[in-house]
Amino acid sequence: MSSDGFDAGELIEFSQLLKRDLLLGLAYLNERVPHRFTAVNQFDGDLIRNVHVYDKQGQVMPKHIKPVAMGDSFCQFVARDGHFLSCDTAEDVRLDGHRHQGNYNAYVGVPILDNVNKLWGTLCHLDLVSQTVTDQEFDFLQRASGVLSRHLKF
Repeated sequence: MSSDGFDAGELIEFSQLLKRDLLLGLAYLNERVPHRFTAVNQFDGDLIRNVHVYDKQGQVMPKHIKPVAMGDSFCQFVARDGHFLSCDTAEDVRLDGHRHQGNYNAYVGVPILDNVNKLWGTLCHLDLVSQTVTDQEFDFLQRASGVLSRHLKF
């Protein structure tokens, strides 16, 4: 483990899981946080499409979750600011008036870049109830996004 609390072996383990199955990798990320969901979302023009989701409760997700308009998503803030964290969206004044404020009460998102470093989508943890994530875990999610991008088909 390095002085910043980061263990490179964890990223290697994550990468090995992704080689076997993307959902195994998402499950690994999800086990590290209290959030119920870990998801990969893709930008598609003015829409955000959920392409992969892991649910800690094991519920089957619909094959085609309805795309969300960019302006109605929390992913828009990841695209604009390079990341977005809110442990309680219902109380987050940055989201006052946002259509989905309080629907997902916790959101942690980082960008996914394609093979030419263009913004492709987001990797995020979310939950219906308020949750927090440590700085160390947020750092890991950012690094994991880079590893994940090498396993996606662009």
